[in-house]
Amino acid sequence: MRYIIGYLKNFKTESILAPLFKMLEAVFELLVPLVVASIIDRGIVAKDIAYINRQFGVLIFLAVVGVITALTAQYFAAKAAICAASSMRRDLYAHVADFSEASMNRFGSSALITRLTNDIDRVQNGINMFLRLFLRSPFIVGGAFVMALTIDVKASMIILGVIGGLALIVGIVMKSTLPGFQKIQKALEGLLLRVSENLEGVRVLRAFRQEKEERKGFFEETDGIVRMQTRVGAVSATLNPLTALIVNSGIIILLYYSSLRVNVGSLSTGEAVALVNYLSQILVELLKLANLILLLTRAFSSVQRLEEIASFTPDEREHVDFDGTSDNGEAVRFSRVSFSYPEDTEHALSDMDLILNKGESLGIIGGTGSGKSTLVRLIRHAFDATEGQVNLFGKDIRAYADEEVSRLVGVVPQKAELFKGTVRSNLLMAKKDATEQEMWQALRLAQIADAIEKKEGVLDAPVERGGVNFSGGQRQRLTIARALIKRPAVLIFDDSASALDLVTERRLKEAVYALPWHPAVIFISQRTSSVMDAHRILVLENGKKEGYGTHEQLLNDCEVYREIYECQFGDLSKRKGGMA
Repeated sequence: MRYIIGYLKNFKTESILAPLFKMLEAVFELLVPLVVASIIDRGIVAKDIAYINRQFGVLIFLAVVGVITALTAQYFAAKAAICAASSMRRDLYAHVADFSEASMNRFGSSALITRLTNDIDRVQNGINMFLRLFLRSPFIVGGAFVMALTIDVKASMIILGVIGGLALIVGIVMKSTLPGFQKIQKALEGLLLRVSENLEGVRVLRAFRQEKEERKGFFEETDGIVRMQTRVGAVSATLNPLTALIVNSGIIILLYYSSLRVNVGSLSTGEAVALVNYLSQILVELLKLANLILLLTRAFSSVQRLEEIASFTPDEREHVDFDGTSDNGEAVRFSRVSFSYPEDTEHALSDMDLILNKGESLGIIGGTGSGKSTLVRLIRHAFDATEGQVNLFGKDIRAYADEEVSRLVGVVPQKAELFKGTVRSNLLMAKKDATEQEMWQALRLAQIADAIEKKEGVLDAPVERGGVNFSGGQRQRLTIARALIKRPAVLIFDDSASALDLVTERRLKEAVYALPWHPAVIFISQRTSSVMDAHRILVLENGKKEGYGTHEQLLNDCEVYREIYECQFGDLSKRKGGMA
């Protein structure tokens, strides 16, 4: 609860006024049975029409004032709940945005989306109802009992018994439903994960004819959630009929007992009616209180899940103080670096030594799963090396702030990621103050300026979600332009030319080699044609260095590189023989 209170402290006025106005409404409501009793005993029995009219005016006044106080209370409660939930969502979103890749993988995008949306909505509803009812309902229950005591002590014991029975039922229902609500939320996260994966990979599913299997899995998970909700709902559904049974039984007993007291003259008709009214008020408020407890039970499970994210350290990477620098011209150095992903015992990279100087180019080649992208993650400090040290411009990369690494290292990822907006807004993501001249220069370097000039709106041409209104090659070149616009000192192409034809790729590489600020460039690919003209080439296999040198050296000395080359260009010995 401290997590929620921390947000409600920012809205103290609303959080205090909401229950206070509800209390004021409750006071007016408790006076109604007494007024009705006086109308019966003093007005109707005495046939005093003037008195009846005056008391009827009092009832109207109590009703009007009650409505005004109720609306005021609900306004303040809604404002406090909505503002607190908005602040909560904003803070959690900012917190999640600082997560490293390992942290994101630990929770999963589907779990984070569920908690930022569904769970916060439940907490918001819980706060709203709590501020409206947490004082009002107990106050009316207790107040009605006290008012009943002032009328008849013995009759009030019947009401006390009803209150005890209802409290027992509410406690049992709450204890039975809380674990169920938590399981349902976990199941919803799993369902969201399946749906998001299916939507992202719909083409793959169609290509492999997996629609029926995925539909079957979706229906099975949905049916499982339905069964869990049905079980929890069945327990929750017993609350209203059981409480109604107890209270109505109490009313019958109270009516019978009151009739006996009226017959002997120790209780008036109006007082008997007042007792029944107070018991009815208790029924209504206890039903509200029971539903509030069920709502708070759900909200409490959501609060626990939100606290899990809020209390999670957003970046488990290590940061060190490192003042040493190097003037030997090194851009990137790996010194006996090994790396394992969290909860994985095998090394994704093993004993890696690597030097890339300023202005030089490095090609990295290897099969799928050889560790190419893992090496990139270490250079941009998405993860810490398990063993060894990664240096960036002569300084331990752990000594850099993330903003510095982002400024120094530009990465064009394997999957071209564009965001809904315009060409201009996507380019400005890398450099907020970029001029149009800088944008066009980046577009020309990325070999896409001609295509953008033909678009309606040019730089303000719309980009749909994921860039679906651009071809695969255009998306890749736009992401390349976005990386180039901030002029990084280290430029990494992570297999980001796979959708380009050979002519466009050659022109792009020529433009990159001629960049005026002379960055250190890393080309990662599975095609030898993409890396063969680099200053040096690193060959990876199963996370280990199988070769390191120029294209000609590797053809002679590295069997893995020669096999890759021959698979793509034909048998080298036959070509040499033919040339001879």
